[in-house]
Amino acid sequence: MSTQTLIELKNSLINKFESRQATIGIVGLGYVGLPLAVCKAKVGFNIIGIDRSAKRVEQINSGVNYIGDVDDNELKELVLEKKKISATTDFSVVKDLDAIIICVPTPLTVNRDPDISYIKNVTEQIAKYLRKGQFISLESTTYPGTTEGVMLPILEQSGLKVGKDFFLAFSPERVDPGNARYTTHNTNKVLGGVTPACIEVGKALYSQSIQSILTVSSPAAAEMVKVFENTFRSVNIALVNELALLCDKMKLNVWEVLHAAGTKPFGIMSFYPGPGVGGHCIPIDPFYLTWKAREYDFHTRFIELAGEINAFMPIFVKEKVYRALNMSKKSLNGSTVLVIGVAYKKDIDDPRESPADKIIQLLLKDGANVIFNDPFIPEYKLATGEVLKSVDLTEEVWDKTDCTLIITDHTCYDYDNIVKKSKVLVDTRNATGKVVEGKDKIVLL
Repeated sequence: MSTQTLIELKNSLINKFESRQATIGIVGLGYVGLPLAVCKAKVGFNIIGIDRSAKRVEQINSGVNYIGDVDDNELKELVLEKKKISATTDFSVVKDLDAIIICVPTPLTVNRDPDISYIKNVTEQIAKYLRKGQFISLESTTYPGTTEGVMLPILEQSGLKVGKDFFLAFSPERVDPGNARYTTHNTNKVLGGVTPACIEVGKALYSQSIQSILTVSSPAAAEMVKVFENTFRSVNIALVNELALLCDKMKLNVWEVLHAAGTKPFGIMSFYPGPGVGGHCIPIDPFYLTWKAREYDFHTRFIELAGEINAFMPIFVKEKVYRALNMSKKSLNGSTVLVIGVAYKKDIDDPRESPADKIIQLLLKDGANVIFNDPFIPEYKLATGEVLKSVDLTEEVWDKTDCTLIITDHTCYDYDNIVKKSKVLVDTRNATGKVVEGKDKIVLL
């Protein structure tokens, strides 16, 4: 293939992106993929979503939303009226796409090693239908080297060559579920392409719907950016969690200490302790980095220690419940504990990796009767397979509750009333910090 042909391929694709005449495929229609599909469709792109879940595909094609960060009416309009979004389980549509963006899960195995099976499987499906002049971007968080070391060889089995026949990049998702201020549109986008042409094509696509694009030298650099961002948060959360453990020993209020420290106008960044870390990023991504580091005979002691501290917090919370019940001269065994909130953070309906799971399991193991209330999550399935249903906060529920445990501080809760109704209360989020009456029965983290 001549250099001129490469330039023509590249320019043709860039023109399609800049004129927003391209058809974009988004693989994985979950918390990342569906908001991204809406973001791209709103600026004029035709979107075909690919998901292995027939239920999700049916919901989208009916205009039914299942993601909190997506507006119900907006999705319905884009699907049913403007016909900008459709979905399928069939990968053969790849041959009709100009760009394919991959947004599939990257969990950990039971041994806490990276599980990139979703990425591999999707890449194999794409390779079957890959043609000249297409752009592929991986957005799923993974260890440095995945795009070029795992995806690229699979794609080139098609006989096509990167930077010559097709374009490949890594551009990490930076979604913060529930954040109304920073969305897909106004969060800076990092992009690393395999070749300069890949970067050029990728920038043309992403700049149509995202305000600012930052390019880095390679996919591996972009992959490292993403895992570092979440490792940074994990380490700093671990630091304040360790401070909370120390303050507990010293009978100091960690929230008072952190509030005062946070008033310094320089040299400090506010992080807060909690019952453990949750979500699809912070509990998982640092382990991708520690796993990859071992390949270079390098041990990330700082990161691994942070993971240990964060993993200990659910055990500490159980200890706090035990102490709170002692205030009422009751044992944990046989007591009813009402958990307030099981989502991994406030004001969202996402329970993935929530510390509530481990805490509830620990309480049940020690003989407690656990019930929960979460206005966003009507049913909660524990890792053990046991399913709990959210209870209404009725007088009957308050009467039988021996200890209230706040795990997720949803803003819709009336914390004054929760304090008033609770016999004793363990607050892991300082949600009751502004409550005046009833301080004598509140046990803070």
